[in-house]
Amino acid sequence: MLDHYSFQIYANTSQLPKSWDQVAVENIFLQTHYLKVLENSAPTNMRCFYIGIFEDTELIGVALAQYLDLNKLESFGERDKCIKTYVRNFIFKNFASHVLFLGNNMITGQNGYAFSKTVDFKCISDLLLDCSAAIIKYFKQKNITIHIVSFKDFYEHCSEELKKFGFATVYEFKTQPNMIFELPKHWQNNEDYISAFSKKYRDQYKRAHKKADGIAIRELSLEEITSYEERIYELYHHVAKNAPFNTFFLAKSHFSVFKKNCGDRFRLTGYFWEEKLIGFHSLLLNGDVLETYFLGYDEQIQKEKMLYLNMLYNMTQFGIENQFKKIIFGRTALEIKSSIGAEPVMMSGFIYHTNTWINKLMPKLFPQLEPSLAWQQRHPFK
Repeated sequence: MLDHYSFQIYANTSQLPKSWDQVAVENIFLQTHYLKVLENSAPTNMRCFYIGIFEDTELIGVALAQYLDLNKLESFGERDKCIKTYVRNFIFKNFASHVLFLGNNMITGQNGYAFSKTVDFKCISDLLLDCSAAIIKYFKQKNITIHIVSFKDFYEHCSEELKKFGFATVYEFKTQPNMIFELPKHWQNNEDYISAFSKKYRDQYKRAHKKADGIAIRELSLEEITSYEERIYELYHHVAKNAPFNTFFLAKSHFSVFKKNCGDRFRLTGYFWEEKLIGFHSLLLNGDVLETYFLGYDEQIQKEKMLYLNMLYNMTQFGIENQFKKIIFGRTALEIKSSIGAEPVMMSGFIYHTNTWINKLMPKLFPQLEPSLAWQQRHPFK
């Protein structure tokens, strides 16, 4: 192990060192109240591990790892019913069903680790690889073979640095970009946002807004989220299972557990038509960054009322009015997100297979397994 550095892997949040949140202060996705959400309502096929990194005896870093058993999934995604999808699913079941992520597979962005002091990339590289080896060994003792290890979501400068050290021999992959909306400082309200659009996109905004006439929109309290739990899950699940590929489905109680643990830092907004819940979006307030989280909607009403587009506008309005610096929109629906102002930011991940022979084929195999997507970036502002 590295001189002066060591790590400890914890299976429960109750075991975490007292200073954990001081180290994770910059990122809500590594703080204990969020980790408790994962612990209490993680997807049924996921198990989380919490990693403390020490310099001598001082906790200076925290990290998250997630083990996923893809055999427990009812489906990998139902949208693309073609031979390539069947082949991909067969390969995943038989050669890639036990997956270890260093990072958070449920969200987009560099949220896998945080340090309270500067640590060089050689150390970070060694620590991440050593942690993955320790967790693989843990599962091996339980007669479970980890097939694939993935280190996910690094911004370009970080991946470039990591590749100078231990990650030089690990296959780097680039998936769809993270859509990020950097909000101009001078925007104070929604009017500033709308007036920045070119005519075409201002007309799009007005048309979407008009379509949503009659829909009541309101933020839901913990009690309301709990009482609508079945319906919220139904709406979420409809959207999730129509994604091209899934590695998990949320637990039914996920949103109420989230609200209970994170309070005002987690916001869930309901969309009602004739007093029936027809959609929702959720947000997480992460310092000066607004993170969009899961959403759901009734497909028929979404088309008729342009519900998804209106959700994007509403989340943007919340970000502007509450003076966030940027909004992380994630890596789905790229074109429509670019039409409201978000821009693509490339991110990298690293992946290896624990079978040496399969690992050698990773540069050929991975592009076949990752759904590719052609899309056109929109430029909505004057």
